[in-house]
Amino acid sequence: MDRLSNSVRPYAWGSTTAIPALLGVAPTGEPQAEMWMGAHPGAPSRITRAEASAEQPLTEVIAADPARELGAAAVEKFGPRLPFLLKLLAAGSPLSLQVHPNLDQARAGYADEERRSVPIDAPHRTYKDTNHKPELICALTPFEGLCGFRRPLEAAEAMEGLGVDSLKPYADLLRAQPEEAALREVLTAILTADPDEMAETVTAAAAAAERLGGDYAPYARIAHHFPGDAGVIAAMLLNYVRLQPGEALYLGAGVPHAYLDGLGVEIMANSDNVLRCGLTPKHIDVPELLRVVRFEATDPGVLRPEASSAGEELYETPVDEFRLSRFDLSPGAAPADLSAATPQILLCTAGAPKAGDLGLAPGESVFVPAGERVHASGAGTLFRATVVA
Repeated sequence: MDRLSNSVRPYAWGSTTAIPALLGVAPTGEPQAEMWMGAHPGAPSRITRAEASAEQPLTEVIAADPARELGAAAVEKFGPRLPFLLKLLAAGSPLSLQVHPNLDQARAGYADEERRSVPIDAPHRTYKDTNHKPELICALTPFEGLCGFRRPLEAAEAMEGLGVDSLKPYADLLRAQPEEAALREVLTAILTADPDEMAETVTAAAAAAERLGGDYAPYARIAHHFPGDAGVIAAMLLNYVRLQPGEALYLGAGVPHAYLDGLGVEIMANSDNVLRCGLTPKHIDVPELLRVVRFEATDPGVLRPEASSAGEELYETPVDEFRLSRFDLSPGAAPADLSAATPQILLCTAGAPKAGDLGLAPGESVFVPAGERVHASGAGTLFRATVVA
């Protein structure tokens, strides 16, 4: 197996302290939003093989011998690439309110923009690749987020409770229409409203939320970071979720969501396809967004891991590109056999466990090629990322 050297992404929404605290290093004062582990071309992990004289990007190592690194079954199913990206994600302020396409939508959208010769790095480009982007976030600290539409009547009551006259038309629509039509019409109205009028509405709503506190406090905090942004009102259509450490959320295609605050382990299919609804200065493609969003009220579905007799605690999801589980290792216990026919990344988040002969500290990780024997021992917590092949 190979110890990974990983990049930290300094996105503006990142916490300045959460990842340094986990790593046991001093903060730099700059945001440290995500530590990436895997073979994403934008920031691949690096390894040093015994036969190499210097670090190599994991992308190049896999490309040189996909069958050896990933296993024949994974290559046949996903192609000659690692199909997931594992992250430490540390939100110090809200991420953009967003949604991801399904596989067919991603392929069609990418092909359309290619036909229209939209540059891949253009700010208004929506589809960066042909893949979908399901994802799972598992909390390491108390973690706040928005996930999926809540029932229209609940959203109407929340808007009415602020006592802001300009929100009344949205509340009326939510009460008057069937669920799908209500959610579609109100989100459309919010995203296409006159920007100056919407800014006034957001300012009034934020002041009321600040005054009322309680269930309104998250929206006051969101508005503090994004004053005047229509996404503040759109956020009131969604379920507010607070995860405790060890709990997780699965975000499938078409489900609007945003992470607000906290540190977690995130895993996703390797894709950069994001359609934004608000809480961002970036491009919002309203027609495409409305085509992709699933306008249905859902329970956010907080996940808790299911333990096996072997000590593995699995977070069940309906996708094959990734599989995330956790091992809480106790001192003196028999080593846990983590050997698999699929590629793996093991991430330590607590304690000082060992993967094979490699000792790991919090935030450190290793890549285990398919079929390689590996046992975990010692005391600490290991997250295991792999695929279903």
